[in-house]
Amino acid sequence: MIFEQIAVGGCQSYLLGCAERRAAVVIDPQAHAIDRYASLLLREGLRLRYVIDTHTHADHFSGAHELAGRMGARVAAHRLSATPHADLRLEDGDQLMVGDTRLRVLHTPGHTLDSVCLLASDRVFTGDTLLIGSTGRTDLPTGDPGALHDSLFGVLLKLDPALKVYPAHAYDGRSASTIGEEIASNPRLKHRDRAAFVDMMGRLNLSSPVHCTEALRVNTGGGKTIDQLVLDAAAIIAFVASDALAARLEADEPGLTLLDVRERDAFLAGHIPGARHLPRGELELRVNDELTDPTARIVTCCEQGPAATLAAATLRTLGFQRVAALDGGMKDWRGRGLPIELGAESFPTTVSR
Repeated sequence: MIFEQIAVGGCQSYLLGCAERRAAVVIDPQAHAIDRYASLLLREGLRLRYVIDTHTHADHFSGAHELAGRMGARVAAHRLSATPHADLRLEDGDQLMVGDTRLRVLHTPGHTLDSVCLLASDRVFTGDTLLIGSTGRTDLPTGDPGALHDSLFGVLLKLDPALKVYPAHAYDGRSASTIGEEIASNPRLKHRDRAAFVDMMGRLNLSSPVHCTEALRVNTGGGKTIDQLVLDAAAIIAFVASDALAARLEADEPGLTLLDVRERDAFLAGHIPGARHLPRGELELRVNDELTDPTARIVTCCEQGPAATLAAATLRTLGFQRVAALDGGMKDWRGRGLPIELGAESFPTTVSR
């Protein structure tokens, strides 16, 4: 068996391969680690057969769809998963064959309705159902503390105590445990009574994951992350450095329009002399009135760059071919000590340095 555990922060994903058949599966891949999985597969000479999400993730972006598409594999998830990308909808008791390795699906709802664990010969991949010294939370969408109790005490903890436990999250430097170790030392598993367990889970008062709303939107709806939107926009536009823009404004370059796309309060608090104000949220509605020359040279700016990047890409798709974004935004402009103008909107003027 070929086995790799890939950590991205506290999140854990796994590559399991059959050396004889050269087949592999990746479990709970992260979108930010796609190249790492691809490199491991190439290094080991493995063909990826399946990519499996053990549940709908609320704290990071699944890389299942992208990795499977790149490597020619199938995405597998429980039949109750909200992902639109699953090629295989799994049921409790199903088995996936990865060369000579068998993975048996255990439906273990509780952390989420679609949670599964994956049982191999000597180990079990527990997703967020059972963690090292803890369990998955049940206060996020489709979570159910009663169902988690049943999944733990009625399914997982009845397995061979010697089975290695590999969860989707691991902290405090520990990367694995065993069923027996968790039974003996996991504090949450001391609450064997169902009502006591439900009460304990209800009193955890955990903070929401940082990217919860975005992660759920992307992982269940198949949409893009904000970072991906910005990257896609950046791929179709050019950028202008602060010093270069300052020089062009100082030279009073003909036909140059500097467009500040921040909200009005931010614009009034300080903007580049000569900038015109057109908030990003109003761009499409006002563009025909505000930017009457589609051949004009336009440079968009915002506070740090992303909004200006998106605005420039939008203008390009609307037919403004000579559009660019200010690299680093107003933060970089101020950091270089370049001139700032306060107050009401102004129109293109020469910048004095």
